[in-house]
Amino acid sequence: MSIPSQFPPRVPRAVSVEAALTEGLAQAAPGQSLDAEPAAGSWPWRRAALLACIAAQLITIADLEGADPVPVTWAALLLAVAPAPLALAAAFLPARAARLAAPLTVLALVAGIIGEVTHTGLFFLPALAAMTVAAVRLWRE
Repeated sequence: MSIPSQFPPRVPRAVSVEAALTEGLAQAAPGQSLDAEPAAGSWPWRRAALLACIAAQLITIADLEGADPVPVTWAALLLAVAPAPLALAAAFLPARAARLAAPLTVLALVAGIIGEVTHTGLFFLPALAAMTVAAVRLWRE
């Protein structure tokens, strides 16, 4: 049995260019705000910050639970708990809420990095850079 005999032949259909472009796209109602959608221009930066926060947070948790654990301080606990959920909120919430979550993530990262600069704080520098760019882009959109 060959592949062409398994599937019916394709039948071309005429579709206008406008219908093809708008097919599958959600249309905003007149009373609906476009701010409910996530901002697209900062999305790659928010996604990069989220991935960097998750990776650094896993390293911090492993360092706290390892064979030679670091001292449990407020900064270590802040870096072990806060960055990934805040970055997740900044990445997936609508633009209005993401504009609040992104600076909070930057503040949590700065406070944690300052407190843990001698241990695992430097692992969060890429996440801090990406989230700072994402926050600036979110506020400009």
